[in-house]
Amino acid sequence: MPLNRTALFDEHRRANARLTDFGGWEMPLHYGSQIEEHHRVRRAAGVFDVSHMLGIDLRGAPARAFLGYLLANDVARLTLPGKALYSCLLNDDGGVLDDLIVYWLGGDRFRAVVNAGTAAKDSAWIERQRDRLAPGVGLQARRDLAMLAVQGPQARARVWQVRPATRAATEPLAAFEAREVDGLFLARTGYTGEDGYEIMLPAADAPALWRDLLEAGVAPCGLGARDTLRLEAGMNLYGQDMDESTTPFESGLGWTVALAAEHEFIGRSALAQRTPRFQLLGLVLRDRGVLRSHQHVRCVHGVGEVTSGTYSPTLGQSIALARLPLACAPGDLVEVEIRERWLAAQAVRYPFVRRGKSLLPD
Repeated sequence: MPLNRTALFDEHRRANARLTDFGGWEMPLHYGSQIEEHHRVRRAAGVFDVSHMLGIDLRGAPARAFLGYLLANDVARLTLPGKALYSCLLNDDGGVLDDLIVYWLGGDRFRAVVNAGTAAKDSAWIERQRDRLAPGVGLQARRDLAMLAVQGPQARARVWQVRPATRAATEPLAAFEAREVDGLFLARTGYTGEDGYEIMLPAADAPALWRDLLEAGVAPCGLGARDTLRLEAGMNLYGQDMDESTTPFESGLGWTVALAAEHEFIGRSALAQRTPRFQLLGLVLRDRGVLRSHQHVRCVHGVGEVTSGTYSPTLGQSIALARLPLACAPGDLVEVEIRERWLAAQAVRYPFVRRGKSLLPD
């Protein structure tokens, strides 16, 4: 089956990207050096094509109440137009169907952005719940839009440089706030642990913005750097750090579940009855090697598993997220099975890096 391609596919080929299949999309893995792209984001600015993700617009008088039941986080926190909310989408058993961001666009309009690999599943689930609970809510999948993530300490300045009309409206934005300006939807969000914007715009306009950013010195970056950056920032990847078999409380996402709010949501009753068996902690490898997903972990409290692991270009050592017994604590020594050898590692709190600086204990 042929892979899907974004509106920037020709730009990727022109930049000699190494392309790979990601969730049914032909996407750039890197443009020559994954590590150099990683460092460019940490030190200056990089741009990612994330148009494979799907925006879903919701409209109608029942939309807010519907989202309140659909999502585990508290939609009542969306009190200003442009405000964003990170949440898990749960099934009836409290398992994680996906993680997503929802924006209040004002009035009865909202926009949810879901992951590429789960877009079809999410859309079907949301439509099914809409038909059952709130048939007055209109749903529109926005495949007419492209999405660019411009990330790094210089990212916002580079966006203002190439699109000066956006500065006045977006410079005051706090994290997790967005504005629609001059045909662009700019959100101060990201998946790297750095400042910047995620920009949604008509797909036909995306190549021009991409080229202008590159001409302004922003580095094109692929999925490889995106993964090492998000792991240093302690951000979950769906399908590895959480899925339908785990609850948010077993995936380090308990803070996104609004159990204290007085509203019912899908999966709430199940969560009240499911006692977490594991927790998500960070690992730092003390021996030589590289941590990878699915490696076995053992400690005095039992066994666990690495969910995401990599070599950290910023820290110069191997790091991971791991699902470990509840009794494990930051500072505990553990062992990880790597190529039939048990190597020493230490449990730590994550994130590992934020704004380019190490957060590891001395």
